[in-house]
Amino acid sequence: MSRPTSRRTITGFSNPTVKFVRSLRDKKHRKREQRFLAEGLRLLTDARTGGRLPEILLMAQGREAHPLLSDLESAVSAAGGDVIELPVDILAKVTGKDNPQAVAGVFAEWDTGLAQIDRRAAPLWLVAQAMRDPGNLGTMLRTADAVGAGGLILIDDCVDPFSVEAVRASMGAIFTQRLAQARWDEFLPWLRTGTGQLVAASLRNAVPYRGAPYAGPCFVMVGNESRGLPEDYELACDLRVTMPMKGRADSLNAAVAGAVLAYEVLASLES
Repeated sequence: MSRPTSRRTITGFSNPTVKFVRSLRDKKHRKREQRFLAEGLRLLTDARTGGRLPEILLMAQGREAHPLLSDLESAVSAAGGDVIELPVDILAKVTGKDNPQAVAGVFAEWDTGLAQIDRRAAPLWLVAQAMRDPGNLGTMLRTADAVGAGGLILIDDCVDPFSVEAVRASMGAIFTQRLAQARWDEFLPWLRTGTGQLVAASLRNAVPYRGAPYAGPCFVMVGNESRGLPEDYELACDLRVTMPMKGRADSLNAAVAGAVLAYEVLASLES
């Protein structure tokens, strides 16, 4: 698709570009096109800060002027991207929201292979196994950003990190964090080829999470929201820890458990 460098206006729902961008809400089309949709000036500004510009920048007609958006438009145009102005109702159709943000962008997906991960880049990494909720995945990315982790590694059949919902929930962290996707039988051999401590919350021969012997680079792993980690995955961990549950609930939300454990590991590694 050729992309002119000047702003253009689209007013019809049947426009091919509108149909193309709207199709990216569907995983099948995202995978085929290797493109995804992100919405909101903050997310797109974070993307630019992280070195990623949208190939297509969509702006609502009648929006308020903002210097960050002006800078973004100039950067996209200079890079040969497509800058499009369109009515709010068409932007709502594209994003699937009744009250869309004033700006959205189409980005090229990037390589999420394990080979892109340099374990020496950070003392702490987050790992999610079979995470199915896009909100939880977004929260894991935000947690990784908050604790200064190297990034997030997704194991087995996780929700698509480039879905509109996951990208939105990440609050821009998808553009600031390294992201990898792998099967367990690929991840574990990769991990064992170098230094790296694999840690998981567990009830199997576990020690209290406070004061546990964490060591960097530490890979903090959480499991599926309803099933947790498979037993053989837990047994493959170097360290299993338990967190006290003082109320009636018998477990924490997966992303919350990952955040609590990540902050404890961070405190331990920094002490």
